[in-house]
Amino acid sequence: MLHLSVVNVGQGPHDHVCRNLKKFGLPIMSNPTPKPKQTTAIDHGVGSRIAFLRAANGLSQSALASALGVSFQQVQKYETGKNRVGAGRLQAIAERLGVPVSSFFEPEPEAATENGPALLRVAGAVELLRAYNQITDDQMRRDVIALVKSAARIGHGTSTAETVAQRSATNGAAAPSA
Repeated sequence: MLHLSVVNVGQGPHDHVCRNLKKFGLPIMSNPTPKPKQTTAIDHGVGSRIAFLRAANGLSQSALASALGVSFQQVQKYETGKNRVGAGRLQAIAERLGVPVSSFFEPEPEAATENGPALLRVAGAVELLRAYNQITDDQMRRDVIALVKSAARIGHGTSTAETVAQRSATNGAAAPSA
């Protein structure tokens, strides 16, 4: 495979290269224009982590943009992976969000699991955890968990009696009579 370099015309020691390129009928560019760097999957991953950590910190795109001295549209482009984030800007984002720069490069958690970081991406999950974290009474925490579980059952159309009956049938025990 033949690899050719494009050089500018009239650069002294490279003039012989230009003559050789001409001799073989190959084009010589007088002013080559660099192609813009394309974003990669890593850029998209970094952007999604910026969005996640920004939301987890309760910051709007505008608030983060203001802290960085850029427009909120620029933050949107970072978060969607349309624009690459430079090293200095990534450091500033990490400082503002209170995380190490390495957190933007950690492996993506399995989205299919129902545990861990993937659940934090659900709208309102971080807000719910923040509120729960402010509760100091252990019994109150247990009551909140019971309330949320009941709301989840209602949301899925399953009543408490139906849930007890399903558990009893699964365990081979008879359901309690009402």
